[in-house]
Amino acid sequence: MLFFDPVYLLFMIPGLVLSLWASSRTKRAFKKYGKVRARMTGAQAARTMLDQAGLQHVKVGRAHGFLSDHYNPATRSLALSPDVHDRPSIAAVGVACHEAGHAIQHANAYAPLQLRSALVPTASIGSNFGFVAIMIGMFLSLSGLVYLGILLFSATVLFQLVTLPVEFDASNRAKQLVVNYGIVGPYERDGMDKVLSAAAWTYVAAAVSSILTLLYFLLRAGFLGGGDD
Repeated sequence: MLFFDPVYLLFMIPGLVLSLWASSRTKRAFKKYGKVRARMTGAQAARTMLDQAGLQHVKVGRAHGFLSDHYNPATRSLALSPDVHDRPSIAAVGVACHEAGHAIQHANAYAPLQLRSALVPTASIGSNFGFVAIMIGMFLSLSGLVYLGILLFSATVLFQLVTLPVEFDASNRAKQLVVNYGIVGPYERDGMDKVLSAAAWTYVAAAVSSILTLLYFLLRAGFLGGGDD
């Protein structure tokens, strides 16, 4: 059976290990620099960065959950988790300004962000149904269904790959602008950089895991040196 295929585990374990390591590193960095006081809360930092960029219309609100921070292009609003929205820490400022970086990308029509937004519906379908289609196709020996599932799942992989430059660019904008706008000092920014660099690995891990999953299915479908016997 597919779930007990040792080759499947061979492909999945590296991505799983990388994901666990990245998540642990991000939590450690956020906890460490969440104790380092900043001159303003995450919400205030995001508001300052947005206002300085001429984006007074972008709203800053509170989200639920730990590190659930995100920017919504549809509503042009930032949703910051309580630990980010309410706390005056270097970690909170880093995460909040990273999300503000996405709003600036949107305002500047940053091409990778536009592409990622366009891929959301297809990637959602691929994530929900691609895997199922592949499994059913393999179980019933329906090659056409397997190929369709692989095509759908490929959209998810493409989405993860496009996410990388989007996230890296948002962090780079935040790192530059927080000092330019006087949100943090040059020495304080070192801690912020470490938080954002740790968080960046979670996106790398997600992309690696998706690629490895796709490679496994390509192998079993016969595209990489032979089909499933």
